[in-house]
Amino acid sequence: MDRIEKDFLGGLTLPSQAYWGIQTERARRNFPLSGYRVHPALIAALAQVKKACCLANAETGHLTGPKVAAILQACDEIAAGGLANQFPLDALQGGAGTSTNMNLNEVIANRASELLGGPKGDGALVHPLDDVNRHQSTNDVYPTAIRIAGIGELRRLAPAVAALQGAFQDREKAFGGIVKIGRTELQEAVPLTLGVEFSAFAEALGRDRWRTAKCEERLRVVNLGGTALGTGIAAPREYIFRVSERLREVTGLGLSRGENLAGETANADPFVEVSGILKAHATNLVKIANDLRLLNLLGEIVLPPLQAGSSVMPGKVNPVLLEAAIQTGLKVMGNDGIIADVASRGTLQINEFLPLLAHAFLESLTLLANIDGLLADQVRGIAADEARCRAGFDHSPQIVTALVPAIGYERAAALLAAYGKEEGKTVRAFLEEQLGRERVARAFSPAHLTALGFADDGNDTEGQ
Repeated sequence: MDRIEKDFLGGLTLPSQAYWGIQTERARRNFPLSGYRVHPALIAALAQVKKACCLANAETGHLTGPKVAAILQACDEIAAGGLANQFPLDALQGGAGTSTNMNLNEVIANRASELLGGPKGDGALVHPLDDVNRHQSTNDVYPTAIRIAGIGELRRLAPAVAALQGAFQDREKAFGGIVKIGRTELQEAVPLTLGVEFSAFAEALGRDRWRTAKCEERLRVVNLGGTALGTGIAAPREYIFRVSERLREVTGLGLSRGENLAGETANADPFVEVSGILKAHATNLVKIANDLRLLNLLGEIVLPPLQAGSSVMPGKVNPVLLEAAIQTGLKVMGNDGIIADVASRGTLQINEFLPLLAHAFLESLTLLANIDGLLADQVRGIAADEARCRAGFDHSPQIVTALVPAIGYERAAALLAAYGKEEGKTVRAFLEEQLGRERVARAFSPAHLTALGFADDGNDTEGQ
């Protein structure tokens, strides 16, 4: 049987089994926009914030009796992923996050009332505003929750980046002895090894790993206790000092209360800073994924087959995961622009558009962690076609560059001119005839090609 709830705007009918209340129901009807739901990490983080606030209010005597334990249990259940179907709101919503805050307040209150033997929607045993939201504002709990959720997602991302870096380092070692021709501007360039090529991917991801691990600290300063504008209005001072301590205990994170809560409430630039790090990682992913597609096209590497690639061409297998990685990177880059735009559009004491920022920010973190994990599995399965790499190397005129320190530029050019008159020989075979197999083998060895420069000791030179 449905129930009716009322507020100053009138009454609404709600499903009897719904833990949310009239404020959530109004928002549910007002914002049927994107089909995206509020990120579950944000819901869990808000539940942790509500728990910390409840503890601080209980310690200062502003919440007493059985309702305290009931509220805490409801918060724990939600933080653990329970009641997930009770958060129906669209991620894109007006009101600076008030709708999501009220969704949490109502669900926690109704679950707590249920635990105490009362009905949903009554508010007599546990009230969503007077009890669950006591001494809080959307403007301090919501930004705080975004930070907590962001840190949690960063801690998922950091090991995923490390795993992807490790996968490339593994392939770097496996391919260390495979010589091939390098390419610049989509033209053949000087030789290197396939291992060196993969080391460049690993190096870029190493920077991403370091940056990702470091940027967590940018999210540790919260404005909880600042209430509406950062002044702490309508909240007791003792509560304000206690609530951040309880939040550290509840989350297990090294959070700190901002020195200027008005500044923390009005500005969202820390999210822009962290998003820039995410964009850098996304940029690397797009570049790496596209390079792997090209190497696969050239036949120098073989990607693990994942699925049939065509509905009309039998046997066709496409680099679908790399295509997904590129799309993921582009989405994160787009989200970075959204986050910067949202942060710039806050007006005066708050930012009204934080729901869009929260969605874009947490989505980017989740997407990157997911694609990194998938890519790591595929990269570990990449095989090299050593014969194809060697054939491309042996036929490329650019390999003569490795001999320039020994024979000089002019003679190298003359040899290439002479090779142009030959037929049926590789460049390497021709050079072996002209310079000797041993000398060419030494110049084209993986160790020689990947050494940082050459030893200027005169041991491998001849008159020019």
